[in-house]
Amino acid sequence: MPGPSNTLLIEGSFEELTDELAHYIDEIKKKQGEENTSVQAEITPLLEQGQKDDALKKLVNGSTILNAAPEKEFIAAYNLLVHLVRQSPNLDRFLPKICQNLSQPITSSPANGPGLALSVLTTIFNILPSDNDTRYHVFLAILRVVRSSSTFENLKSQLQNLDSWIAQWETDEEDQRKLYLGIADVAEESGEVEQAYLYLLRALRTLTLDEASSEEARSLASRALKSALSHPTHYDFQDLIALDPIQALRKSDATSFELLEIFSSELLDDYTDFKDEHDGWIEEQGLDDAILYRKMRLLTLASLAASTSTRSLPYQHIAKALQIPSEDVEMWVIDVIRAGLVEGKLSQLNSTFLIHRSTYRVFGEKQWTEVQGRLDTWRSSLEGILSVVRLEREKVIREKERELRELDGRVNGNSGGVGMGGGRRPREIDAGAD
Repeated sequence: MPGPSNTLLIEGSFEELTDELAHYIDEIKKKQGEENTSVQAEITPLLEQGQKDDALKKLVNGSTILNAAPEKEFIAAYNLLVHLVRQSPNLDRFLPKICQNLSQPITSSPANGPGLALSVLTTIFNILPSDNDTRYHVFLAILRVVRSSSTFENLKSQLQNLDSWIAQWETDEEDQRKLYLGIADVAEESGEVEQAYLYLLRALRTLTLDEASSEEARSLASRALKSALSHPTHYDFQDLIALDPIQALRKSDATSFELLEIFSSELLDDYTDFKDEHDGWIEEQGLDDAILYRKMRLLTLASLAASTSTRSLPYQHIAKALQIPSEDVEMWVIDVIRAGLVEGKLSQLNSTFLIHRSTYRVFGEKQWTEVQGRLDTWRSSLEGILSVVRLEREKVIREKERELRELDGRVNGNSGGVGMGGGRRPREIDAGAD
């Protein structure tokens, strides 16, 4: 897989190495029964005349046969070819053909062929400067090999560098879309449905508003919509519904868009009504009704939890909304908690679900109204609490003032009693003059 840049060290002059590789290609051709032309004979006069690029063209065109080279010699032969074409100022002229060859089956080693091809392609990728846009085409070839060999796991660790690579290559939107779709295809075939969906979204985001109604945009939008609906653990559709190509489905594919809106913000009753109105449509689209029913039940329960003002849901309320027997309520509550849509606990004694945390599936005018109502309720409650606290505080202050007055009265009363009693009176002293 792509990694740090490296260097190929091969000794010999260009002419000597070119002649040596041409001879090797001719030998493989003989073994494969293809002796109609000799690459060595064709390039010899070109090398003598100093026509290096013309000689390389003959060499690269004949290099397809290298896919039949013995397994032990395969990488060395291709590395020599890469070393030679790197000496041309027109590198972009030759590398696409080499990448195309490596994307084809390696007939000499069907079992290890993909690994051999990836090794050479990785070498090509890493010896190119990081800002060389030829790396883009090499990466596409790597994707084709990974797809044919189902080795997406080996590529995943490198995808963290994709954004920086795209910036360095200055790739336009169309090429970005091609790259994202290539990754999505590989991920989907490898069973990485979440990764596939994420790169489908990235591909959709490369489409401009003017392109949102194109046939390509409609195809991608439908694919992303089905992927989101079919994924058993994908519950957030806001990232999808906000995209222009998805919004364009409102006119070009109104039924699909209606279904997406139901999963985005509506309840199970709306889904069953949709099914009745569009009988057989779900199956015609290749969607699994069992998966959709299960997901819709979980989303409905999440909406109930988010909209209740009491932070508790009776079992009978849940059973009615989810169209299930009362004895199945606890199982569905546990499932919605596991899905991360709601947090809470079951009260079997009271047959209620106590909600600790819930999340709105969509946040619009209705949800703002609910939040305002809750805030008003909380404010009223807080004002009531503050009023009680204020009254108690005033009561305490009055009590303390009363106690202080009583204490002062007792103190003053005791002080007056000393002068009025029958004790000794102070002796008077005459301070007058004689």
